[in-house]
Parts: sequence; C-alpha cells; structure tokens
Amino acid sequence: MKIGSRFKTGTLALAAAITVAVPAWCQAQGEPYPYRPIRLIQPFPPGGGADVAARFVGQGLSERLGQTIVVDNRGGAGGSIGTEIASQSTPDGYTLLMATASTIVINPLVNKVRFNPIRDFDAVVHIANVPLILVVHPAVPAKSAQELIAMVKAKPGTINFASSGEGTISHLAGELFKLLTGTDMVHVPYRGGGPARTALMGGQVQVNFGNMLASAADVRAGRLRALAVSTAKRTVGMPEVPTLQEAGIAGYEVIQWSGMLAPRGVPRAYLDRINRDVNAVLDQPKTKAFFVRGGSEAVGGTSQAFGQLIKSEIAKWTKVIKQSKIKTKR
Repeated sequence: MKIGSRFKTGTLALAAAITVAVPAWCQAQGEPYPYRPIRLIQPFPPGGGADVAARFVGQGLSERLGQTIVVDNRGGAGGSIGTEIASQSTPDGYTLLMATASTIVINPLVNKVRFNPIRDFDAVVHIANVPLILVVHPAVPAKSAQELIAMVKAKPGTINFASSGEGTISHLAGELFKLLTGTDMVHVPYRGGGPARTALMGGQVQVNFGNMLASAADVRAGRLRALAVSTAKRTVGMPEVPTLQEAGIAGYEVIQWSGMLAPRGVPRAYLDRINRDVNAVLDQPKTKAFFVRGGSEAVGGTSQAFGQLIKSEIAKWTKVIKQSKIKTKR
C-alpha cells in the first residue's frame, strides 16, 4: 500500500472515531441536552396531515430547545417501516417517533411487524386527538345514530359500511359499533379513506366512519350527512354533531390519536425535557388553533398517562379484533 493511501485511510478512521467519541465525551462532561439536532421520524410520506402536524410541533419544540428538529419521512407499510427504524435507533435522545393509534397499536395487532410497541418504546407525550365521524349518504333515511341503529336492526346484513382497508381504524370503528349495538352491517374495505369516501358519496355504500377533517367539507356541502362523532365529548371542530355515547352507545370511543415516542432506554431526564417543552408548545393559542383547523385537538399531559393510553388501546382493540373475527397476518 502506498504511503498516501495509508495516510488517507488513517485520516478517515480518525475522523470516524472522533465523530463517535465527541458526543460521548460531551455527555460525560455533563453537556446540557440537547447539544445537537434531533431527528423526528414521521412514518408517512410528506404532505399529509400527520406530516404537517409533525413539522408544526417540531418547529415549536426546536424554538424551545434551541436545536434543530429534523423531520425524517420514512413512509411505507402503513407506517411500519418508519416505526421499525425508530425502534432500532440508539436510545440517546436524538431520535424520536411521531406515532399514531394506527401505527403503534392497530398495525402490530393485525400485521406482521418487527417491533413491539411496549417492549421497544417509551411514551414521551400525547400530541393530539383526531375524531372519526359517522357519516351516511344523503339518500339514507336515518337522521340520527339512533335511527341508523333501528334501520340496521330492521334489515340486518343489508347495510354496507366502507372503510379505508381491512384492519384500519375506520374498519375497527365500524366493528366496535356493531358489537356495542348488536347490529349487522357488511364491511366493504377500500384502499384508503379517499376511495371509501368517494364510494359513499357515489351511493355504492351507505355508511362510513371517516376522518373528521376529510369528511367535514362534504358534510357542509350536503354531499354527506353527519350523524355522530366517535369521541367521548363533542369536538370543537363540529360542536353541533352529537357523540355516539349521547346516542346511547355506552363506552363507545374511537380516537385516531398521535404522540411522540422514543426508543426504549433514553435517559428519563431527556424524556422529561421533551415532554415539558412539547406541553408548552401545545398550550400555545396558535398551536390549539392549528389543530382545530386540522379537525383535531391538542392534548399534552404526562408521559405516564400517554403510556397508559397506549396499553389500554392495545387491550381494547385486541378484544374487538378477536370478537369480530378479523383476519390478521401475524
């Protein structure tokens, strides 16, 4: 080997060693966290609602931390690809995950994934709640959830409900409705919420439990009729629409929530810092207004409360999947 080649190789090796050693040295010297940019993995493609929310909250968090928050879009497999990457990341506080109920709870229950939501992650903070809304085609005579229940019971197996796909939250919302009301509707899966909503407006199906933001414009234009929202309380986005609990379905609550997770093992002090600063961001009037415009509500709270929510959601949906005999790929 030439002397120049050996020198170049040695220089690259030294540079790599320094790159690894400097962060460790900073931590050993008690350098305040964070001392470098934080990666926020967003397991969906750019441009969607989840991406916009991640960037908005990330910007607010960046301003409080004094460090850049780099939103890293790793879409694919219903969010599983990005979530798996996060689960395998070094637990040093410099990789976070923007998760949803679908990606971290429902997906692992119905599909084969290479991560465990409890074993591989620590809850950091609950970001927002997105309600689902029970909508019907205008030709459906039911003007309320109670009337829809009566109609379905009178003609079991003749009413179709659309979802964004087998095993998605809109599918499970419909199955939970059937279980709690003792009704029989036929599930018709589509490849996404958009096609499901289009089929509903076209009259191919009669019912849908859809994303409130996506359905709101069609409701206001008269292309769909809103019967109820899926949350325990009425939402600020459409306060005129009653809840399914108000319709007499005790215990019905379905939320497409979002929140930050970290790979298991991040120092508790780091997680507490992120939790505290994200809560401060979520408490700002401009943040609350941002989420309301997006059809959701800012939440916040302790990491412990968020962790308990994830566990309770896993228990709830495990039961629904089993009782509804939904086919899984696990």
